[in-house]
Amino acid sequence: MLICFMYACKPEIKETGAELKYFDIKEYFNKQDTLLKRLNRPVYKSVTHNGATETKKLLIENWTRELSSFTESDINKPAWKASYTVDSSATSITYKANFPDLKTRKIVIKKENGKVSSIVISNIINNLLYTTTENLSYIPGNYYQIEKTQKVKIMGANSYRIKGVFN
Repeated sequence: MLICFMYACKPEIKETGAELKYFDIKEYFNKQDTLLKRLNRPVYKSVTHNGATETKKLLIENWTRELSSFTESDINKPAWKASYTVDSSATSITYKANFPDLKTRKIVIKKENGKVSSIVISNIINNLLYTTTENLSYIPGNYYQIEKTQKVKIMGANSYRIKGVFN
């Protein structure tokens, strides 16, 4: 319990005044969350599980939860300052993990006219029980997509795809 308390009291990197080394994924998606709540536009959401697809037009009530896979791919932890190689140009930034045990393996952020035009994230979790690969795509104003494959020892594999197309 003491460990949980200490972790909860630990300030985030922004609160310490430290400068972020990498693109602030968490802040970007917090702003998208606010924007999407304000716009309150319906989404054509398709969910595919092992090949079976269901599509519905709906209003997303909790964008924070809907986009959580993106915000959980934040690489701005103080311990990870030297964990990613950065390749940037005028129109894109690519972050690649330097170590195979990092969950977030690659992030590609493309920009047009100084604004983010797409974010693509690759995550991999590999342990004794299962392997999970996750490919995330976000095109502001157009769609978001989460593709996930999980291979569990003994139980087999499952694949999921969630795609939300903004109306």
